[in-house]
Amino acid sequence: MSAPPLLAMRGIFKRFGAVQALADVDLEVRAGQVVALVGDNGAGKSTLIKVIAGVDPADEGTVEWQGRPVHITRPHEAQDLGIATVYQDLALCDNLDVVGNLFLGREIRRAGLLDEVEMERVTLGLLDTLAIRLPSVRLPVASLSGGQRQTVAISRSMLGEPRLVLLDEPTASLGIEQTAQVLDLVEQLRERGLGVLLISHNMGDIKAVADWIAVLRLGRNNGFFDVTTTSHEQIISSITGATDNAVTRRAAHWEAER
Repeated sequence: MSAPPLLAMRGIFKRFGAVQALADVDLEVRAGQVVALVGDNGAGKSTLIKVIAGVDPADEGTVEWQGRPVHITRPHEAQDLGIATVYQDLALCDNLDVVGNLFLGREIRRAGLLDEVEMERVTLGLLDTLAIRLPSVRLPVASLSGGQRQTVAISRSMLGEPRLVLLDEPTASLGIEQTAQVLDLVEQLRERGLGVLLISHNMGDIKAVADWIAVLRLGRNNGFFDVTTTSHEQIISSITGATDNAVTRRAAHWEAER
């Protein structure tokens, strides 16, 4: 018998006033697996991430963590389970160095004083484990590139030794080289046996690192696809809700011509 998924969500509903943001949504993420959560603007992706993270609890539905029912109503409850979230704004303090950002709010103290030596040792060990190369861990993060800042934010989430990492558009606004750094880190997380739920609009990034793609459309499930066996056109069709548009007709024509 296979192990239960890290996270299993069934029949999730979330409403904000008159707006039904999520309706009867199911989702599974397993250990050692990257699931890309995709959909058009307003599809409900960020809302679902916030439900998992305990920021906006679901109105209805069930959530299971490693096979047992749980209630996630606050962020610290998600963190206690082993769920870490890296939002698009990163929430880094530009004036602090890498060590200061990693340990912000969880500083190590000895005899009432900050233990800078130990925090730096832990930081260097964590970055080395994740194969992250930075010029110095004592540089203010304001001086780092976008890709390096993203890796710092993801590294910070690893201090709590999570089992599941939620990444909200981690490569948005990054260049090619910086994007490659972040995608390499996502692969490192999978190789370490973590589950990763990745929100992205970039199909190239998704094809590069994801194992499965979960599509949301207008707050509902609209497909769950194996990346290796699903065409780009099928995924786009599921995102847009199109069953017979120029893209899918062209794909069908190409198949007929082979």
